[in-house]
Amino acid sequence: MAGMRPTPAEVYGCLLARFEGTVPPPWLREWLDQGLAGVLLFAGNITGRDQLADLTRQLREHNPRVLIAADEEGGIVTRVEAATGSSYPGNAALGAIDDVELTRQVGRSIGAMLAGSGVSLDLAPVADTDTSGGSPVIGVRSFGATPDRVAAHTAAFVAGVQANGVGACAKHFPGHGRTTADSHLELPSVPATLDDLRACDLVPFRAAIEADVRSVMTAHVLFPAIDDVPATLSRRLLAGVLRDELGFGGVVITDALGMAAIGDGQDRADGAVAALAAGADLLCLPAGDRAQLRARDALAAAGRDGTLPRSRLDDAAARVSALAAWASPDPAARPDPALGLAAARRAMLACGAMPGLPAPPYLLDAGGRMSAQLEDATASLLGVLRGILPGTSGVRLTGPADLDGLTARIEAVAGRPLIVVVRDAHVHHWQRELLRKSLALRPDALVVGTGTTGDRELAGSAYLDTRGASRASLVAAAMMIAGQDGDAGPAARKAGQP
Repeated sequence: MAGMRPTPAEVYGCLLARFEGTVPPPWLREWLDQGLAGVLLFAGNITGRDQLADLTRQLREHNPRVLIAADEEGGIVTRVEAATGSSYPGNAALGAIDDVELTRQVGRSIGAMLAGSGVSLDLAPVADTDTSGGSPVIGVRSFGATPDRVAAHTAAFVAGVQANGVGACAKHFPGHGRTTADSHLELPSVPATLDDLRACDLVPFRAAIEADVRSVMTAHVLFPAIDDVPATLSRRLLAGVLRDELGFGGVVITDALGMAAIGDGQDRADGAVAALAAGADLLCLPAGDRAQLRARDALAAAGRDGTLPRSRLDDAAARVSALAAWASPDPAARPDPALGLAAARRAMLACGAMPGLPAPPYLLDAGGRMSAQLEDATASLLGVLRGILPGTSGVRLTGPADLDGLTARIEAVAGRPLIVVVRDAHVHHWQRELLRKSLALRPDALVVGTGTTGDRELAGSAYLDTRGASRASLVAAAMMIAGQDGDAGPAARKAGQP
């Protein structure tokens, strides 16, 4: 096949493109006319449900079969609700409740929200088992540290999403939960053997496949005991394990190829070529039109010179086309945001007696979500609590420099209830310092954790953990602090809850 130019459909048929802004640019419209397989939407593409529905309609005017994807995990990862925070708690909260039917209902509600706006592929759920306890990129995005529990909830979420004609995606194969590095910033290396993965990390992926998950996303993680390239580029893992051993016949999607662990961009696209050659079907392209053009041209060149066999292009495009033919977004029911708040309230872990509030509290809040799109009122416990308890005040803290003057801040609010909010302080040194200094001055302070429950041992006599920083979780915590927890249920106050 060397020297034969692949047809546009063969190259475009394995590309998942992205763009800036809320209006499809001319180059993207041209690619759609040529048969572009998919478009991945981010928060910056979405201003509201009606606008999103109009955007998906515009994209399909150029290609009725295009896959329109978004990362809608619930919890701290949301695209459709990026401006407000998710109405649903994330995987850590759902795994802690351990009600598989509830997880299915949450997945169904999220799928209905996507389907109602024309999104046909949800890049969720995270199927990683959080074995490291300190992963900077997985954490509360995992259903937990027990593979069987993660497997049960992964399968339930998949079933819920796909009930709406929206494809689900189990990620990040063969597992990102052992890492202590962030693949957005570097290439994580994990010493696990294939037998180690079979005993733990692969269990949820097997369950997802048995639940008929339509796609699986790769991990930019190196497993040197298995292969000398990251999983995204490993034929042994993608073809040998995922296809042959686990029997997955759906679409293999790469994680974003522009992440530092792979490093594609406007000057290189060898990751795209290597990933497709290894067995990936749909390539999540880097940001920027020049980088995406580079990837398209690199794939075409690899097809011409035989580096990439024509059969591999055909196989990938056929799988993606089959997923597009299956996907038919149609809400199975109306989304139910109230379900999300109820779940968030059930998931809270409270240790010790919640202190009373004889006066409006003051918050040192390092536990919120940092995004230019998020308003303080929805991105932090401080913002949410202000709306519930008039007179609440405080400051948001984002890094070590914000600890300057901490003692003076605390002394200035003597006599008022103090709440210190952290997010995975057991991982971040500056947040540990925040807790140490705050509790030394105010041992009566309530510590609220919005990450994993690893912060529990660092807290004082009163600790509340939300298991995530979604809007639903922050509202649930604010209600409990304000004494409005109502029927949150015994699980919310059970110190021994897993």
